[in-house]
Amino acid sequence: MAQTSAHPDDPHYITRSGWLRAAVLGANDGIVSVSSLIVGVAAADPAPDTVIIAGIAGLSAGAMSMAAGEYVSVSSQSDTERADIAREHAALKESPEEELVELAEIYRERGLSEETALQVARELSTHDALGAHVRDELGLSEALAANPLQAAFASGVTFSVAAAVPLLAAWFAPAGEIIPVVLVVTIAALATLGALGAKAGAAPVLRATVRVVLWGVFAMAVTAGVGWLFGVSV
Repeated sequence: MAQTSAHPDDPHYITRSGWLRAAVLGANDGIVSVSSLIVGVAAADPAPDTVIIAGIAGLSAGAMSMAAGEYVSVSSQSDTERADIAREHAALKESPEEELVELAEIYRERGLSEETALQVARELSTHDALGAHVRDELGLSEALAANPLQAAFASGVTFSVAAAVPLLAAWFAPAGEIIPVVLVVTIAALATLGALGAKAGAAPVLRATVRVVLWGVFAMAVTAGVGWLFGVSV
């Protein structure tokens, strides 16, 4: 059932955090890893065919790796959440009064008087004891619950789409100009990603854009340096 916002004119964006985190991570990794791979290979062996093949391999392997990694890691988080909820459910059956006192103590620590905290704890426990403990003791909520499939899909898809940007730039770059073309396109893509991610989460755009660009350029610089160090003269 859809929940109505108490203030629709001023919505919260925290409910997007799960898929948005995975999407930004996937897109950023797609741009940076494939760009870094292309730049590194081009620095060592600038043959266009070699660079393109390396880029395609990086895109394919990276997309699968990101999707699988997100699914496994978020599944572990989900397993932990379910285990904690199961323990809380068992505790409520075995010692409901102790759990009530524990819940009241949480509310007292948040600033309620002892009498009010106990009253709130009793009323919430009568309505939904497990829900109250999951929310206020464990700090879990439906909006922020781990969703492995959502994270895997968001990360895998955005990685593929973002990784295609530097790959296409290398594909259409003039002979001998792969590195500068890919660098320029990558910086533009990183800036766009930072701005879009900030917009989607209603966060400051400039800070997010600068952060994404700086770390992306650093990663490419390190990879290119490895290519120059262990490769052949360009």
